[in-house]
Amino acid sequence: MTNTDFSTVLVANRGEIARRVFATARRRGLSTVAVYSDADSGEPFVREADSAVRLPGNAPSETYLDIAAVLDAAERTGADAVHPGYGFLSENSTFARAVIDAGLTWIGPSPEAIDAMGSKTEAKKLMEAAGVPVLTNLQTPEITEEMLPVLVKASAGGGGRGMRVVRTLDELESGTTAAVREAESAFGDGTVFIERYIESGRHIEVQLMADNHGGVWAVGERECSIQRRHQKVIEEAPSPLVERVDGMRDRLFEAARAAARAISYSGAGTVEFLANDKGEFFFLEVNTRLQVEHPVTEATTGLDLVGLQFDVAAGRMLPAATPPGIDGWAVEARVYAEDPRHDYRPMSGEVLRFDFDDVVSSFSGPVVPGIRLDAGPEAAPGRPAVVGVNYDAMLAKVISWAPTRAEAVGRLSGALRRARIHGLGTNRDQLVRVLDDADFRAGDIDTAFLESTHTEVSTAPLADDDAVAVSAFAAAVVAEADTASRRPDPHVATGFRLFGDARTTHRYFRGQGTDHEVEVTVVRSSRSTGAVATTLAGHDVRLVETTPPQGAARGSGDAATVTVEVDGIRRTLTVHRYPGGGVGVDSALGPVTLTERPRYDDPSAVVAEGALVAPMPGTVTSVLVAIGDTVTTGQKLMTIEAMKMEHTISATSDGTVTELAAGTGDHIETGTLLAVIDSPDNDE
Repeated sequence: MTNTDFSTVLVANRGEIARRVFATARRRGLSTVAVYSDADSGEPFVREADSAVRLPGNAPSETYLDIAAVLDAAERTGADAVHPGYGFLSENSTFARAVIDAGLTWIGPSPEAIDAMGSKTEAKKLMEAAGVPVLTNLQTPEITEEMLPVLVKASAGGGGRGMRVVRTLDELESGTTAAVREAESAFGDGTVFIERYIESGRHIEVQLMADNHGGVWAVGERECSIQRRHQKVIEEAPSPLVERVDGMRDRLFEAARAAARAISYSGAGTVEFLANDKGEFFFLEVNTRLQVEHPVTEATTGLDLVGLQFDVAAGRMLPAATPPGIDGWAVEARVYAEDPRHDYRPMSGEVLRFDFDDVVSSFSGPVVPGIRLDAGPEAAPGRPAVVGVNYDAMLAKVISWAPTRAEAVGRLSGALRRARIHGLGTNRDQLVRVLDDADFRAGDIDTAFLESTHTEVSTAPLADDDAVAVSAFAAAVVAEADTASRRPDPHVATGFRLFGDARTTHRYFRGQGTDHEVEVTVVRSSRSTGAVATTLAGHDVRLVETTPPQGAARGSGDAATVTVEVDGIRRTLTVHRYPGGGVGVDSALGPVTLTERPRYDDPSAVVAEGALVAPMPGTVTSVLVAIGDTVTTGQKLMTIEAMKMEHTISATSDGTVTELAAGTGDHIETGTLLAVIDSPDNDE
């Protein structure tokens, strides 16, 4: 194959992966082209591209999945190469052929290789013939109670979509139907297959890089066992299991290279395996694209995998017969806009601030121990990032690299704990809980980690109720100081009376929790220093010092610091107040995001008893009950698709369905009335 150098790369994707590919392109002196939907018009990846072409609309089907529109953008901008990123069209052989037929360089494996791995059922047959260990497919009629649990899995696509674990024979039909429906929605192909489900398996994958001259690299392995809803959350390289089991790495690499050669693979790809603690492993799939978690391999090998993709696509050979060795340890955490305490409910809205300490690189490396931050959106005071419902809920990947696993895990935990993430709720607290868990630190993990004994621990917020109360107190102190600073006499407090101390009350709401009411007492004898005193949650909490933001407008999001004594122990908290009542409080007690409540409740905001409202925006995909049906607590009523995942709405009490306000296909917003259940316990 002759070299086919290119000069302008169009990235047929969005967000973080588009920014990642652009970063390598800039280092190579290549021009870049972005395509973007209406919802993404203000995103950083659009600004960072040399040229950007609008794809009218918001839905993936009318934007990023529209092959004709993407190729038209390439033609209009003079792009001579296309990188698909991951997701969307990255594993679509029709798109790959269309790019090649248009005379452009396709930065990915051949369409034939994509086809060979596009069907997981056919892929397993090919791998079995190549000597790669596989799990046998099961047919529904032959499944018995002894074979349970089983996994129903989409033949096309990945990312946990179109997958259901079935634990009883009664659930087999409904689980299969749900998997088919989700697969059709996500991939346009509802084909599924069933295989044995290994309850305590470990997800191990091998990074491939192959050229068109017969060179095949197995570029280290990764462990991706920490998952929720079959989607990876924390990944690391190398794997603690592979490190522990003698000879396992050699067998993994041999199987991965055999898989690549069986389909004449070229470019970057990943062979995924399900393993047990004995070191046995079974083929899952080949991802014919770059993986989300590729930075941990880059950190431990010093390679630029996107740069190698460029080289292979241009017809060059891999630079050596064997890849570089492993140096140190890297761990990646995916920060999602979601609520782990409520079945990973996706969140939409504004991210007001997204800052991390110890960041030494973004979209490359790192070349020194520290934190790499690969983020899609950017948020700063006065310029919040908006997270919608059309695309994946991942905000960023936070990667740590250090000489040892213990240091890499500790560094990542500390960076996440100290990060200033304000506004929209995220899974940050869960990530820290997992990284600090004794079993995780020992490398004793599996794919059921978040669904077993660690569920309660991993979903508990970092800040307990006392910490929230102290944080609310700090927020109230800053609010009082801000109010005082805008009066003619700043020493006269709100609610000031001629005799006695002045008192004002502040109410704060924390996510799905409860209101925290804080009474701030301004002590007149100490008013020259602004001192206040109060007691919260049974603890003595006293203000020591307040430092307001310098020169900031009210609610600008700039930091104020509040030093308090809690039962004689001094603590310093940083408070950011934002327009609209949002407050972010950060301290060693744990990060707390609050919303300042109005003094009086709005009667129109009260939800009638028995009413079920939408917890997120999305589309109703099925309604499972009818008006007049008798339901029990926990019974499934309807399903909603949001951010490419299906979510269940269940009855919160026993009773009768008296109203259905949403039907299949309806687009809904957060707070939309869905149904009303009349329960004998409901008051008139």
